[in-house]
Amino acid sequence: MQLTLIIPTYNEAENLSDLVSSIFAQSIPELKLLIIDDNSPDGTGDIAEGLAKQHPSSLSVIHQDGKCGLGVAYLRGFEHALSQGAQSVGQMDADFSHPPQKLPELIEVLQTHDVAIGSRYVPGGSVDVHWPLWRKGLSAFGNFYARTILSLPIRDVTGGFRLWRRETLLNMPLDRVICNGYAFQIEIAYVAHRLGFRFKEIPIYFADRKWGHSKMSFRIQREAALRVWQLRLRYRELRPQPWSQMNEPQARH
Repeated sequence: MQLTLIIPTYNEAENLSDLVSSIFAQSIPELKLLIIDDNSPDGTGDIAEGLAKQHPSSLSVIHQDGKCGLGVAYLRGFEHALSQGAQSVGQMDADFSHPPQKLPELIEVLQTHDVAIGSRYVPGGSVDVHWPLWRKGLSAFGNFYARTILSLPIRDVTGGFRLWRRETLLNMPLDRVICNGYAFQIEIAYVAHRLGFRFKEIPIYFADRKWGHSKMSFRIQREAALRVWQLRLRYRELRPQPWSQMNEPQARH
């Protein structure tokens, strides 16, 4: 199935060219990349435009007017990819924390499931060995906290390495999504779960970035923790629907 892979960027000038080369080296048929840059002051947007000229049929760029945030970037990317006929849509960070070589395995998962997740927290998955203990503990607790409160059947709730079937995204009320930071990942996973879509996680090694600076902070983690309770109330009326089954998914009208 044709895959459009969305890569939001903010100050990823040192990573982007190598990442794009690594992704295209996977020889995935009908792959398209969509880079959404948040007006990076380090020139990431210009690098993305140069890559688009090198790959005119398979790479495109959207420039945001400012630092709009992760959720805004992905929602805009979903809309664009679906309007262009993408059969599946992927999410991926630009800092090499998500291994491109796992993409073919994730694509295969979509043959039998609605959402494929590259997971740090299933058997065989792991995080960077150089992470300090406090960061490992904070990440593990954040995932445990969110999945427990929301009764989510996935281990890596906050991870952003995901592939979605077209029908899955079309049948989700994305216009109701309110989170824009890392809680965005929790929110869309919860919405998909409430609607009855099926997930499968495959293990990945989550490497720390080699260049640039992490956007994660304690403030962002705290905001995500508070948002979890809001999400539980916001989507309490959602129930599994006939169109959330794999047999013949149909878009809602």
